[in-house]
Amino acid sequence: RRVHGVSFDKLLSESDFIAVSCALNKQTSGLFNRDSFDRMKRNAILVNVSRGGVVVQEDLYNALITGRIAGAGLDVTTPEPISTDHPLLTLSNCVILPHIGSATVRTRTQMALLAAENLIKGLYGESLVEEVKL
Repeated sequence: RRVHGVSFDKLLSESDFIAVSCALNKQTSGLFNRDSFDRMKRNAILVNVSRGGVVVQEDLYNALITGRIAGAGLDVTTPEPISTDHPLLTLSNCVILPHIGSATVRTRTQMALLAAENLIKGLYGESLVEEVKL
């Protein structure tokens, strides 16, 4: 099969799994809300690894407790960390992980070395390593 783009409506109505990995901006803030969940398949699983604000958590909670969608996996929440008494934590069909994908010793060491290298390059007026041009 070939991969091709589809409309957001088609994505919601036909997908068994939706993995969200977008930036948080004006267009994506609250993108997954009651309306989105109402258009999803009842057996759908939502996985959010982007930013917590992309999902309206209260609407997700309602979709999960009513069976509107089957489950969710969240690597990000609003706020982070999520409060220990948040209702999403009581659900068996919702898994919430701390957003710690970069928390290995190796990754944190590489991040520190990159930051130090960029600081030195910046002080000398040189191009930064992995610089993002805005």
